[in-house]
Amino acid sequence: MKLFIAFSQLIIFILIGANSLMALNNSGNLSECLIPSNCVRVEWSFPKLKNAYEELVGIATSLPRVREIESNDHYWHGVVRSLIFRFPDDLEILRIDSRNIIQVRSASRIGLSDLGVNQERVNNLYNQLKEKV
Repeated sequence: MKLFIAFSQLIIFILIGANSLMALNNSGNLSECLIPSNCVRVEWSFPKLKNAYEELVGIATSLPRVREIESNDHYWHGVVRSLIFRFPDDLEILRIDSRNIIQVRSASRIGLSDLGVNQERVNNLYNQLKEKV
């Protein structure tokens, strides 16, 4: 059954494209991960949320091989390319003041597995952010 669901999600992903799976869902959150083996979404809380968000965007912007797609006071979206094959991964950061959280989503556009790259990226972002705030 899980294989059928994953395959169905992959077909939907191919038909509607990667960009429609990104950004905000109807609840005002970052989209859930459709394929958990190539995506991670986390929520973090910080006392000074605006400061943490600005620091996190700065860290994300300085990642190697990143290209900023969109940026404003509450949402940042960039594409990070892998070193050798240049596979694109979407990295999104959303500040939700009403819940005092920052959501981070990192997802591969290609493939069913990312070999842990997105989880490692999010962990590194968190560790760098904790050092700064």
